[in-house]
Amino acid sequence: MGTLRERIMLLILVSANFYRSFARDIITPTQSLADGEKLVSAGGSFTLGYFSPRKTANRYVGIWYNKITEQTVVWVANREKPITSNTTSLIINSQGTLSITDQNSTVIWSMNSTTVKNPIAQLLDSGNFVVKDANSKSADSFSWQSFDYPTDSLLPGMKLGWNLQAHVSHNLTSWKSDSDPSPGPFSLAIDIRGGRELTQFDGSDQSWRSGLWNGIEFNGIPDLKTYGDFILTFVNSTDEVYASYRMANPSTIVRIIMNYTGRTERYIWIDSSNAWNLIWSTPDSRCDPYNSCGSYAICHSNSLPVCQCLPGFEPKFPDDWAKRDTSGGCIRKTDLDCANGADGFMKVSNVLLPDSLVAKIYAGMSLGECRANCLRNCSCAGYANSDVRNGGSGCVMWVSELNDIVQLGDTGQDLYYRLAAADIAAVPSTDKSHNKSKATIAIIVSLVLGALMLACISCCVWRKKEKWRRENLKEESIEDEDIELPLYGLDIVISATDNFSTENKLGEGGFGPVYKGKLRDGQDIAVKTLSKTSNQGIDEFKNEVLLIAKLQHRNLVRLLACCTQREERMLIYEYMPNKSLDALLFDKAKSINLDWRTRFHIIIGIARGLLYLHQDSRFRIIHRDLKASNVLLDSEMNPKISDFGLARIFGDDEAATRTRRVVGTYGYMSPEYAMDGIFSVKSDVFSYGVLALEIISGQRNKGVFLSEPHANLLGKAWNMWNEGKGMELIDPSIGSDFSYDEVRKCIKVGLLCVQENPEDRPTMSSVVLMLRDERDASFCEPQQPGFTGRRDLCHPSSTNGDSTSINDISLSIQLGR
Repeated sequence: MGTLRERIMLLILVSANFYRSFARDIITPTQSLADGEKLVSAGGSFTLGYFSPRKTANRYVGIWYNKITEQTVVWVANREKPITSNTTSLIINSQGTLSITDQNSTVIWSMNSTTVKNPIAQLLDSGNFVVKDANSKSADSFSWQSFDYPTDSLLPGMKLGWNLQAHVSHNLTSWKSDSDPSPGPFSLAIDIRGGRELTQFDGSDQSWRSGLWNGIEFNGIPDLKTYGDFILTFVNSTDEVYASYRMANPSTIVRIIMNYTGRTERYIWIDSSNAWNLIWSTPDSRCDPYNSCGSYAICHSNSLPVCQCLPGFEPKFPDDWAKRDTSGGCIRKTDLDCANGADGFMKVSNVLLPDSLVAKIYAGMSLGECRANCLRNCSCAGYANSDVRNGGSGCVMWVSELNDIVQLGDTGQDLYYRLAAADIAAVPSTDKSHNKSKATIAIIVSLVLGALMLACISCCVWRKKEKWRRENLKEESIEDEDIELPLYGLDIVISATDNFSTENKLGEGGFGPVYKGKLRDGQDIAVKTLSKTSNQGIDEFKNEVLLIAKLQHRNLVRLLACCTQREERMLIYEYMPNKSLDALLFDKAKSINLDWRTRFHIIIGIARGLLYLHQDSRFRIIHRDLKASNVLLDSEMNPKISDFGLARIFGDDEAATRTRRVVGTYGYMSPEYAMDGIFSVKSDVFSYGVLALEIISGQRNKGVFLSEPHANLLGKAWNMWNEGKGMELIDPSIGSDFSYDEVRKCIKVGLLCVQENPEDRPTMSSVVLMLRDERDASFCEPQQPGFTGRRDLCHPSSTNGDSTSINDISLSIQLGR
């Protein structure tokens, strides 16, 4: 009998433990949640329970991802009142009030809701913790929800903004530190005082803003979307103003966080690497801090100097500007004459529109009506479209100083700012919009006549000064086809490089020698000089300036300035402390610094840079010389594609073209380009595939004329893949610390990119998606690579069967190490 009683008691204990471990998603008035217990949403996406941040024994009730091994907390209930004992419970009473109480029924935290008859608290699969009527049939009828009280994280479906009827804001507020979830100094909110902008605050001080919503995106952060499956929405009604997002693929795990470091960041979870991947953040450039250049100035993150006055303006405090203190901003060169209708407007394109705190928005106006209203209002400093869809509509007018204007490269909007007629006449621009009244014409004619008289009187003096200026040029801005790039005098470059000393020589590029330098403000630079014996000449020099000056991407090298004084031709770039990829990759002693995580990061970064060139930039650009020596590495091993001297711009409707002058490097050239002179975006894809296989293997791909079929890297990789020995391709210096799935995926992507037929190769957008996808089941199987036996290299033929000859070939041969 005793034995039977013991068995019954054991069964009861086992049943109780099983019940306690069974995942539930609700709390009822009769069933609370104690420390050690947890709720799991119905789909298994989120967990609600008790946790302690690292370095502290304090306990908090929070929500985190259930299927992710790294505990990532996205909401905290009692962030201001930590629990110091383990005898607390999360309860809901019969009126629907949520609270955390201790063993003495002392309330540590509580949240009131509207009264419901049969209240329950439920954790939804969206990560939302809600209070509702248990009998309610409505899927979104809640008396309280955690989504209305965000902490530092914004999940898909959450609203960041304002409930105007209740006068309640839904903001993100950072943790105080990585171990203290109490509210920190940084917050992200929708600022509704003027226009409607995402704004980041440090305490009460504005530290960053997104720009106005223009119907498609926030004007200043077009890269927030990054990928097509990120769907951003913005609602601006009389009841509420908010921004929200969702993922086209609900299985993609994404979060936006207001970090305790003061940065707003967006992460995506990568299953294959079991880690969060940062895909967007701000502030991220020198122009992101709010109004860093002051009023009536424009910030250029990729130029020197960074801050420049708008045309028609000059520094308010020139001495401070000379010391790089631009906070005082700029003032007009000529006072406005609004009373006589003599003012006009200048257009500046592709900018983050000014701070909308002093802006008025009129959705029903056309741009012409907006201009007319601004012209009549003497307080109006500028105007723009409020909606860029369908060619533009709506009106934004700024009725005070213009602050925080940023040049955004090939994105952004057009801003029309008010300027005196005299200054409009003095500014060389095709984008003038001014009042053509008789008074204006009279002023302009008078100014022109006066200028002619002065020119006649001072012609000789001017010539002498001009000659002196050419010989002693310090630093100024040049314009060429809408490009503004600082022009350095030769003396600046000589001083920076210590007269081109051999100690500062970094190497030899396609143009000529490359030197390290340091400007007077301490910035390190790389100076690329055009050698008189270089295979590349003035055309390539100009081509590189024209192209890269218009490109802005984190995986493209940044051109700072150029020098064209006398017969010198030099390009000044940001300095890359880790130099070129080939210097590390093909050196046995140095390649040990390239572990698999770094190599995978480089492979993805190069793919993103090429995707920008092919699809996302202002132009459709074919690089034509992508190779390991043209990939530079910054201090954090981020790859930067460089050397655009051979690049070509393609039209939107242009698929491929043929050239009689084949340029580039054998070993990286696609078969159709090397043999027939035909190049397209798929030529760059081929080069990328070669480069990816080199990064994996640590081996150079030999020039095709120097190797037997199947003896070069492509043939070796192809044979290993077909024999099921693909993993033997890995560079031994990587060691054993790598992801099998990632390596296999990268080899497969590399082989897909080097297929013989250009039509079989993926686009770079497909490559980026494949590299992000932890699965490769959807990948098609690669076909035989080019230069491995299908084509007769001694008797090349064109794609249409007719013979062709390449009369002008400029290339270099890659030898094995």
